[in-house]
Amino acid sequence: MFTGIIESLGDIKMIRSSGREGKRFAIEADINLDGTGIGESIAVNGACLTVVAIAGKRFEVDISPETLEKTTLGNARTGERVNIERAMRLSDRLDGHLVSGHIDGVGTITRKKITGNAVIMTFGIPGSISRYVIKKGSVAVDGVSLTVNNCDEGWFEVSIIPHTAKLTTMGIKGEGGFVNIETDMIGRYVERFVGLQSGDIKKKDVKSSIDMAFLAKAGYL
Repeated sequence: MFTGIIESLGDIKMIRSSGREGKRFAIEADINLDGTGIGESIAVNGACLTVVAIAGKRFEVDISPETLEKTTLGNARTGERVNIERAMRLSDRLDGHLVSGHIDGVGTITRKKITGNAVIMTFGIPGSISRYVIKKGSVAVDGVSLTVNNCDEGWFEVSIIPHTAKLTTMGIKGEGGFVNIETDMIGRYVERFVGLQSGDIKKKDVKSSIDMAFLAKAGYL
């Protein structure tokens, strides 16, 4: 589990084949990764990966064919800058929002405009995930926790403050660039619960204390 608060930028130093269709990446972070061990999770541009080798600032990850197909990592190149976040500890402050590192889809930067001290970025996204993006809700773009300014079917808009632009790839990528999108997981769970209760989702002997009254009382409806 992650927070969407990027710890460091890094450079992809090596990409090679791993298995039949997978790849292994070697990435060098801008900071020393003391305390990170083999087998631990690390998010690279928002995608949760497992560390298989590490030495100082440099670590290696194996990437499955599924991840290569569903994220921007499938088109990554050596020398590319990426966002890095290690998994959160239970004792950490949750400064962003709960991010799983499981990418919902790939978006496109359709507009990048400077307004005051902020950069307004608009992203085109697949229609299948538009319903999980809400105004003033949270979304992770390349692993960066952001607040949605405005949205509609197929797009949403965010404001990037100078601090975020400086410390993440949001300040590097331009119009036409591709990004990994993870929507807020709470919305997906609510849809699942409502679907089970309404019968839209087939179920076998599903017993749940979650019903429409519970969701309304909890403020989800």
